[in-house]
Amino acid sequence: MSPGTIAFHHFGCKVNFAEASSLSREFKENGWTLTGFHEKADVYVISSCAVTAVAEKKCRAAIRQAHKLNPQAQIAVIGCFSELKPDELREMDGVELVLGHSDKFRLFQELENPKGCKCSKSRMINEKQINESFIPSYSYGDRTRTFLKIQDGCDYFCSYCTIPLARGKSRSDSIANVLRSVEKIAGNGVKEIVLTGVNIGDFGAQQGETFLNLLSELDNQNAVQRFRISSIEPDLLTDQIIDRVANSKIFQPHFHIPLQSGSNKILRAMHRKYERELYQQRVDKIRSLLPLACIATDVIVGFPGETEDDFIDTYRFLETLSISYMHVFTYSKRENTLASKCGNQIPDMMNKERSDRLHALSADKKRSFYQENSGRDGAVLWESNNVTGFMHGFTENYIRVKTFFKPEWVNQIMKIRLDQIDDDGCYLIK
Repeated sequence: MSPGTIAFHHFGCKVNFAEASSLSREFKENGWTLTGFHEKADVYVISSCAVTAVAEKKCRAAIRQAHKLNPQAQIAVIGCFSELKPDELREMDGVELVLGHSDKFRLFQELENPKGCKCSKSRMINEKQINESFIPSYSYGDRTRTFLKIQDGCDYFCSYCTIPLARGKSRSDSIANVLRSVEKIAGNGVKEIVLTGVNIGDFGAQQGETFLNLLSELDNQNAVQRFRISSIEPDLLTDQIIDRVANSKIFQPHFHIPLQSGSNKILRAMHRKYERELYQQRVDKIRSLLPLACIATDVIVGFPGETEDDFIDTYRFLETLSISYMHVFTYSKRENTLASKCGNQIPDMMNKERSDRLHALSADKKRSFYQENSGRDGAVLWESNNVTGFMHGFTENYIRVKTFFKPEWVNQIMKIRLDQIDDDGCYLIK
């Protein structure tokens, strides 16, 4: 296939984003023109997610949208949805190629050399065999921030989650390779790297290395000014890791620690590897060293068998917990998980009411967190987007700030005073 126009669209986690970005870079380097997903293109690539039914619904909608934009275009679907339900995807109009996780990094070769069709309607290269090797990826195109994948897969098998089924066993890059990737990224002028993975606290187990080892090595490099740690499990967030971040000049005081439930009964049913008392210890440790750190969490409402008392247990725990905000999800029944076989499914209306209450609590937490930072100085990394005349950025502890757009400020880290919160919840710098 000759180079033409190609559009990428990703759903789900930052790992998906990093992988899709790496794939798009390969096409650009070989003469293809990247275009927006809402534009007419010769090829559309959808990096799919299957963590919830809503994620799958969005993926199907994106396929229909792409086919409507250009009925002659080839549509390739990669990622978790294509790993778990390839037959469903290949029946959709316009879908030419379905690649699971073991094959998605062959996307360029498959589109350049469309041989060996295995299906009468579309090529489904997915053979349901997860590749156990690690393939590094990182996002590009934004000079400000890059997402660097350092780990993939998961060995935890939480009872509600399909990620181990879709992405396979936990594996990771080596410290040496991560350092080489950091040097490459720094060469593009990037000021901040977010370390991402499916279960990054498990980094290095196969190579006899640890996540703490990696942080120590990165702390000694001079190529990039800021690092952030993406979501890390509370049982893998050790005191030593928290100490390393607290004493670092480049690791930002920003933690994302999934809780999922504040009820120990529900945590056990979810097959989580901790109880809420350990989670409380982690938060207390961070606050003792970094009082103004941003601490975000994930919470699931409506897990099968969650009673009103269980929900109140979660709500009250979160209410007293010193966190900055939450991502609230409604339980979604996933095929081939232990939770899907449970009875006592929670009615939708009850789930919505519980979700609404936690969203309101999260908004209160975030307002309080922002107000606690009022009057202090923050270091903002300014981004390049011009949104109705304003530019935005984040402080070291992930407070969103905006000011009137100044192109010379893009990709600059600047000390500012946090004084005024605007109507949209951002700090406004005049």
